Amino acid sequence: MVAGKDMTVLIKHNTRRWPRHHLDVPIRVIVHSDSKTSVIQGRGNELSEGGMALTAGVELRPGDQTEIEFTPPFWAAHIRIRGIVRNRTGYRYGMEFVAGSEQEVEQVNRLRTVLCVMSSA
Repeated sequence: MVAGKDMTVLIKHNTRRWPRHHLDVPIRVIVHSDSKTSVIQGRGNELSEGGMALTAGVELRPGDQTEIEFTPPFWAAHIRIRGIVRNRTGYRYGMEFVAGSEQEVEQVNRLRTVLCVMSSA
């Protein structure tokens, strides 16, 4: 501590829009380009209503758009939804779900149901 200096205390607030649920599920990241479509296997690590943290051996940059396919816990059918890379650390990505079509909106609604079940379990 230095005499005569003001001390500032930083308090970190949770600014997330939705609670995160820790999980470990296999996922598929589908990447479309002009010349080909690639399917990369990975693992989903965290899940919220608005997105997913995942680990996959693929080179993506913030702003890249992909499709993410996975089967949530307590659910029989898989979910496939578009996602945009929002952040990256190594091969761990923060993906935001983007629901543009009616089918994708239904996928997000199904996901809400799954997260309610996860919260109560």
